[in-house]
Amino acid sequence: MSLYLKLFWEFFKVGLFAVGGGMATLPFLYDMADKTATGWYTYTELMNMLAVSESTPGPIGINMATYVGFTVGGVPGAVIATLGEVTPSIIVILIVAAMLKKFRDSRLVANAFYGLRPASTGLIGAAGVTV
Repeated sequence: MSLYLKLFWEFFKVGLFAVGGGMATLPFLYDMADKTATGWYTYTELMNMLAVSESTPGPIGINMATYVGFTVGGVPGAVIATLGEVTPSIIVILIVAAMLKKFRDSRLVANAFYGLRPASTGLIGAAGVTV
């Protein structure tokens, strides 16, 4: 398997199964470092990547994918690893959008969204209140 295809596939799996934010990608990246087949980075390099990813703007998971892709395959590797990371999210959003479009005229869905408005307003307001 070519390097770029392997980069895309490994980070596609990370993006697909790491639900819960950037820190949820760490076990997958740790396992990726554990695989002797990839040999892309060591555990120490993983911790260094994490430090760099946390100090740069943007989501940690995407920063890590870009970092690994760049160190392994240069600029094309960075682009491919990043695309692999975000592709599952794009697919899920497209499916959700298709479902919402299908149920757009549903009275039940309209009422559910109407009920969510005060809840989301309350959550945003609560975030602004300091304890």
